[in-house]
Amino acid sequence: MATPGSSAPGGTAVSSPVSRVSARIAAIKPSATLAVDAKAKALKAEGRPVIGFGAGQPDFPTPDYVVEAAAAAVRDRANHGYTAAAGLPELREAIAAKTLRDSAYDVDAAQVLVTNGGKQAVYSAFATLLDPGDEVLLPAPYWTTYPESITLAGGVPVQVTADESTGYLVTVEQLEAARTDRTKVLLFNSPSNPTGAVYPRDQVEAIGRWAHEHGIWVVTDEIYEHLVYDGAHAESMPVVVPELADQTLVLNGVAKTWSMTGWRVGWIIGPQDVVKAAASFQSHLCGNVANVAQRAALAAVSGPLDAVAEMRAAFDARRRRIVSMLSEIHGVDCPTPQGAFYAYPSVKRLLGKEIRGERPTSTVELAEVILREAEVAVVPGEAFGTPGYFRFSYALAEEDLVTGVTRVGELLSEAE
Repeated sequence: MATPGSSAPGGTAVSSPVSRVSARIAAIKPSATLAVDAKAKALKAEGRPVIGFGAGQPDFPTPDYVVEAAAAAVRDRANHGYTAAAGLPELREAIAAKTLRDSAYDVDAAQVLVTNGGKQAVYSAFATLLDPGDEVLLPAPYWTTYPESITLAGGVPVQVTADESTGYLVTVEQLEAARTDRTKVLLFNSPSNPTGAVYPRDQVEAIGRWAHEHGIWVVTDEIYEHLVYDGAHAESMPVVVPELADQTLVLNGVAKTWSMTGWRVGWIIGPQDVVKAAASFQSHLCGNVANVAQRAALAAVSGPLDAVAEMRAAFDARRRRIVSMLSEIHGVDCPTPQGAFYAYPSVKRLLGKEIRGERPTSTVELAEVILREAEVAVVPGEAFGTPGYFRFSYALAEEDLVTGVTRVGELLSEAE
């Protein structure tokens, strides 16, 4: 067998494993949430009754009228070829109209770029704004894709951490303490993945005015805008602080509102010059988003919000149930989320306790014990920049939710 750096039979040089992949790509951490979901599905395929709380996707079907629009689009030859890199003109118009309807943000279709899902919107936003070494203030807990996208784009993520004592909300004072001469962007996500936190209007305004004062761009992810509870409202920062609009990119998509995670349609809204540059980048990256998916998205954003109202009611009931059940587990502290479909309890008091002969000292180790002993998959807080927590997605059937949390509670009750 040839060793790294040696020659293969016949004298052909064999590259070392490290040199075969760029350092930039080798440094990427796989999506922890998708990895947990894949592991749970693999165990299910083996016949084990695993319940997964990992995946962040609604467990509801895409609305019928959206599916029918896609079916009709497949048969239309106009959708069989390339289209404009920035998106179908009628979809960009519809997204602008939807944005005005849902968040009172008045934008032109030329300010909209249609992307291959929310993840591409995140990466394209940072790729368009950042030069090597530019810093991005990243409130934590954060979605796992944010720091990877920032790093891939040449930026430097600067973590600003909030915990359950503040409802997982960062303050202007924390952001100011983290600001340097290299700070170019603030990443803002409300309602939040993974915590479900929703920033109140006065805090959105304070952060927006601070960003404007210091010339800091804001990339605000509004993908969970319609999934809010207890009277909370998802405030759009450029609406609350209009003077910030020229240095703000709004990210959104159809995935959560219309249960279309697999359709892969997202978008960026921002100043025309930046959106034009991002569209130029996209013209080389992927050409255009699949036309059939764009037609489905057009039907979604142009249609009613009945589907999300039904989902929100179901999620609200599950939210209250999971918070109640988690809070009853000794050693678990679970704030009540106001948005999205995640609970983010602290399990710090359980670390180091003996559970079935083991003493897990991290939430990664504790999650492994729970998966093995209780057959329940959860995502450890290390994936979101804050060890000591778990993310539970409650976007699953209530029967599975109750069974899964019951199993976790029974196992953790053995902690000594």
